[in-house]
Amino acid sequence: MRGLRYDRIFAGTAMALVLAAATSAGATSPKSTIAHKPAKLTAAVTAPSQTEAAPVAAAPATTTADITGAPGSDAPAQTETVPAPAAAPAPDATPAPAAAAPTPAAAPAAASETVAPDPFASLDPADRPIAEKIRDLLAAKTDKIFANKKEHAAVETFYQNRNMAPLWLDHGVENDRAKAAITRIRAADADGLEVSDYKIPDFAAAGADSLAEAELKLTETLLTYARHVQAGRFNYSSVSKNIELPQQPPEPSEVLAKLADAKDAGKALDEFSPPQKGYRALKAKLAELRNRSGGGAGHGIPDGPELKLVKVPMDDPRVPQLRERLGLKGDAADLHYDAKLAEAVKKYQRSNELKVTGALDAQTIRELNGPPRDKQIDIIIANMERWRWLPRDLGKTHVMVNLPDFSLRLMHNGSLLWTTRIVVGKPAMPTPLLTETMKYITVNPTWNVPQSIVQNEYLPALAEDPTVLERMGLHVVYDRDGSVHIYQPPGDGNALGRLRFNFPNRFDVYQHDTPEKYLFNETRRAYSHGCMRVQDPVKYAELLLSIERPNEGYTEDKIRRLFGRDEQDIQFPAPIPVHLTYQTAYVDDDGQLQMRSDVYGLDSRMMALIKTERGMIDVAAKERERDAATSASASVRRPVRQPQPQGGSGFFQALFGGGPPPPVGRPPMRIR
Repeated sequence: MRGLRYDRIFAGTAMALVLAAATSAGATSPKSTIAHKPAKLTAAVTAPSQTEAAPVAAAPATTTADITGAPGSDAPAQTETVPAPAAAPAPDATPAPAAAAPTPAAAPAAASETVAPDPFASLDPADRPIAEKIRDLLAAKTDKIFANKKEHAAVETFYQNRNMAPLWLDHGVENDRAKAAITRIRAADADGLEVSDYKIPDFAAAGADSLAEAELKLTETLLTYARHVQAGRFNYSSVSKNIELPQQPPEPSEVLAKLADAKDAGKALDEFSPPQKGYRALKAKLAELRNRSGGGAGHGIPDGPELKLVKVPMDDPRVPQLRERLGLKGDAADLHYDAKLAEAVKKYQRSNELKVTGALDAQTIRELNGPPRDKQIDIIIANMERWRWLPRDLGKTHVMVNLPDFSLRLMHNGSLLWTTRIVVGKPAMPTPLLTETMKYITVNPTWNVPQSIVQNEYLPALAEDPTVLERMGLHVVYDRDGSVHIYQPPGDGNALGRLRFNFPNRFDVYQHDTPEKYLFNETRRAYSHGCMRVQDPVKYAELLLSIERPNEGYTEDKIRRLFGRDEQDIQFPAPIPVHLTYQTAYVDDDGQLQMRSDVYGLDSRMMALIKTERGMIDVAAKERERDAATSASASVRRPVRQPQPQGGSGFFQALFGGGPPPPVGRPPMRIR
């Protein structure tokens, strides 16, 4: 018994020492060595005899101090007075001191379990459930609401940045921002858009689910409207492959940011519509026509008896109005339908593909008056749609070509600097709609005949008459592989005249002089293969160079002195934007609505699309179509073999300039 008691005393003493050391170490040791040592020491002590040592392991600290005061004493009284140890924990349990005194290493673990702040805590209690539903709808990523993934992602980011707070609701109720935006949407027809295309959700519906869905649906509706009013309702490639315009829709994130920051969301939406003066003027005329009662073209020539040239001139009160419409000068009191007026009517009939009689008949009156009011409205809407395809900034100095009007206007600092007549592509070979930049003028250009003309016109003519091209002043180059290149050196009879205005583009069209001056006397001037012939190219060059090179003294006389056999380029320090547009309806400088014939049939196609198609502008698809069209154009129009250029470089320069020195030969014939 005595040995057993001492064994227990020594075991208890050892355990007490271990626990005391562990407690002391827990208070002073570095974090890296504290957390695991007590468990290892406990296991070492309890391993020899779990049954005997277990009670001692939990001995109080006071007992340990008494025992360690006389470790070698045999006095029974001292050992008998030691209190009985408490019951021991299970062998695999964590010792009491370690549990009672957690080490600092435990603090980071507790901190990592801290609950994240509530993202909806700052929201109004009425908006909180709506925000949660918005989060859920956006997280679903089903794209049942938004047009595409890009738009969905932009909306999701926008709402995440505002902790999913609704934009169109305050305290669960439709706010003033929403009301202003909806009011603007309901006036979409003022911009020639269809109000029915823009669905207005019901904010009166009860429940967070319905309100969250209404919130996102209004967001989508406004994004669609902004896209349509800025860039149009469909891709221009649906109308024609002969178009290359920016047609740049707004970024969804920019639309949302502008609407969120604006004091008036309706005015913010209006800023996405085209800012150009021409568009704004058409918008005003659209409202005017819709407000006008009755049909007709307004101030048109009234119907009446047929007027024709007879020995004794017919008198009619419509004569002054007819004279004004045809651009003839005369006394308003002169009512005679005379030979001069009859000849002007003939010219108009010929230009507009009417029966040429010289008589003012019902069909000629209808053509002179233009379409009825409803048709005019449709044409204005089609033209407003085309304005959306143009750049929003036309340029401080720019060239505006209106193909159906056969006119070119040079604009500078917001005003008309100069205008002239042009000849454009025939309907079978239309001049494209595009925006590019004019980079240089070529004096004494060489005409490298496009392969489409070579294959379709000149080779068949050459087969019938081997001397025809030589008599026209054209040179034929045969390559070893059998291909043919035809070019015309510089000269007075060159098809490009003496000046070419270069704005490189994938359609290989440009503006140039022409020896066929008589064509400018026609009213309907659609005769070229796609390029634009300028009536007064020397004046055009003088004005352009006065802007681009103001200190070099370019005058018409100085430019003419450059005419000769040597091709040369005059570079522009700053390229000038050139816009080839198709305005069959426009407002002139006097505020009058002008209508022009649909030379290329674009209006009819656009009006059909406006009435039947709705949708996105797929920029990626547009780029794919552009690349395909570029490849097709290059394969058709690129000459097989080029003469060595005299100046410049690149595909455009190789195609249109830089021919070999011209041989002496006969004056070329007219090239049409």
